[in-house]
Amino acid sequence: MGASSSVNKPSPAAVEEESIAASTGSHSMLRRVFSKLSAPGTNEIPRKSLQDTFSLSVENLQVEVSPMPEKFREILASLGPSIVDLFFNRGKENITWADFLRGYNRCCGRISLSASIHDLYRLYSALVKDNDLISGPSLEDDDLDSVKLTGKLKLVDVLMLLWICWIMVQSTKITKVCKRSSYVLPDLRPLITSAYVSSGEIGDDQTLDLENEISLQKLHMWILATVPGLSHCFTQYIKDRLHIYIASKEEDEVGPSSSSVDESTSATVSENSLLTCGRAWAISLSSRDTVSEELSRACFQEKSSETFNNLLYRSKFHGKGLSRFWSNVEGYHGPILLLLSIRPPEPTNPEGSQSKHIIGILTAQGFENRDVFYGDHGYLYSLSPVFRIFSPSGKDENFVYSRLHPSVRRYDPHPKPIGLGFGGTVRNERIFIEEDFSKAIIRHHAMDKTYKPGPLFPNQGFLPVEAFILELEAWGLGGSAVMDQQKAYRKREELFSEQRRKVDLKTFASWEDSPEKMMMSMITDPNRVQREDR
Repeated sequence: MGASSSVNKPSPAAVEEESIAASTGSHSMLRRVFSKLSAPGTNEIPRKSLQDTFSLSVENLQVEVSPMPEKFREILASLGPSIVDLFFNRGKENITWADFLRGYNRCCGRISLSASIHDLYRLYSALVKDNDLISGPSLEDDDLDSVKLTGKLKLVDVLMLLWICWIMVQSTKITKVCKRSSYVLPDLRPLITSAYVSSGEIGDDQTLDLENEISLQKLHMWILATVPGLSHCFTQYIKDRLHIYIASKEEDEVGPSSSSVDESTSATVSENSLLTCGRAWAISLSSRDTVSEELSRACFQEKSSETFNNLLYRSKFHGKGLSRFWSNVEGYHGPILLLLSIRPPEPTNPEGSQSKHIIGILTAQGFENRDVFYGDHGYLYSLSPVFRIFSPSGKDENFVYSRLHPSVRRYDPHPKPIGLGFGGTVRNERIFIEEDFSKAIIRHHAMDKTYKPGPLFPNQGFLPVEAFILELEAWGLGGSAVMDQQKAYRKREELFSEQRRKVDLKTFASWEDSPEKMMMSMITDPNRVQREDR
């Protein structure tokens, strides 16, 4: 009763915070959380209760490639207490309604992109101090409204910061994973390498070391330019934990749900797929539209049976070639992510012929059979070994070129190339995939005015490079509605094909007019001269 009276009669300090929370549409949810968390007979939330709400228990945590840094599990265990101490109670033992609203608005209110990333730095700095680690970001100003970034971060700090953001995004799914299953952290080496290369700390062909450092200011500029989606990870975590708490309390009151808990892991999209969770997450962080949400669903699959729901084409399964590719993507009128695993020739590939690079192309619409460029939006990506994004430059609109063999054979003195192209001009595409999908011609960015400049793989050089295509994948990111439209399109095409194959004998008047009679006559005496009836 005390909690409800506090909510009904807010203090003057809480009136302004309530208006801010109402503008975000979260006021009613916060009322329910506060009433359920408040201690009986009081108007305040015990500090320990709110800490437990924002805490996250991750069982059987594993990593995909490199060994896990020391004390990372301890850092995750102190996530809830650090959030409460930093944003909610500020040294108080209990949290009032005004303090609760103020903390939520500070974490999830309408703040700038840079301020949201500063909150991540503060949180990571608090986690490092709580676990007696020397490394970590240095924040000179302790005021929540302003901060000055100083100092440097080691590679292990950047790795743990990104992993914490990953876990925040995955918090809802982690709570559903059974304790007997393992939770695998993705490989984020291309993202970390991108931060160090863009800041000038290392070159494209250099390898990272655990002792490599990066300026916090340079890291901040890289996040703003390359992966601005990191700013939403902390906000999403706060909202998810509160919604999970409300759902658990309502389930306790109503009774356990009859739905079974998924016991599978969420490690990768596919065991051998080019679209690993790390690469998909990196692309989703760089995108600021609805494709980011659909890409997250394609990446964070939990059931093995749902692994390839978004996969339209894979050369390993469907075979190489433009015709086989076209039969799988035709009729899909939505965003498509194309992934290429290439191996450049040895002069541009000093590490050896076995090393490969991953390139991504994101189109805003499906593929069409045309002899000119088309499209209104798109992105190019360098996904491995260094993550880079090449957004539209605004100078040209040659986003996609896709051409099949013409259905009517005729002489053409200047035939258009058969294949897939992206950027540049006809016969001077920035990326051109040959018809048999054996090679991809990659040209220098000086030939392309559609996408922003930059190398698509290390040591690319100025001359065109004929790279061998090892594998190619196409992922549909238009959602279930676009997928249903493609299925309906395929059914119509199958129906038309079946109708064209059928021959209705009733249309023929007699045996003399039937096709069987004509075929029998040709077989028995093909040289017999017949008079044509006129």
